[in-house]
Amino acid sequence: GGRGTSMVDVGLAQTRSPLSTTNHYFELEILDPGEKCCIAIGLAHRDYPRYRHPGWNEGSIAYHADDGKIFVGSGVGSRFGPKCQKGDIMGCGILFPREYVEPNEPNRDAIDNDDKGRLEGDDNDEYDFMKYDVIPLEGTLVQVFFTLNGVHVGRREIAMPQGGFFPTVGMLSRKEKVKVDLHPLTG
Repeated sequence: GGRGTSMVDVGLAQTRSPLSTTNHYFELEILDPGEKCCIAIGLAHRDYPRYRHPGWNEGSIAYHADDGKIFVGSGVGSRFGPKCQKGDIMGCGILFPREYVEPNEPNRDAIDNDDKGRLEGDDNDEYDFMKYDVIPLEGTLVQVFFTLNGVHVGRREIAMPQGGFFPTVGMLSRKEKVKVDLHPLTG
């Protein structure tokens, strides 16, 4: 998808809105690994420090291209996946707890029976969006997963920070270039 595409220079780039149940995944393509390929893809809270790689500080998690390690709120990473290079597409997303993604059964029955007339009209999309586009409360445990070239690399459980997790890309060495796609699933 061409929507939401942006180029980034050295430092930290973060989206304006957090991931949510309806928009839960994003990708970046490494256009140029630069001098050291110190590129990281991950999630962080809104006020994350601009010159800290995502994953190093509390309230963040990231997959680092230069060493293939995952960092979860710590400057010490652990072995995770392959190192990444030019042309690779790294992805990051959240698997939300089930209760945020599907209404529970009794509710669903009530919707089917009572609200049928109201739901069949044009309001349907809006209703669904309002009902299901949710950011879980601070402290809720979610699974953050990473992909490389469309293949699942792994996942880690982490608590949601206040205000949610924002897609965050870090680049520490010069001449690194990435292309970010915030809506890879919508084409």
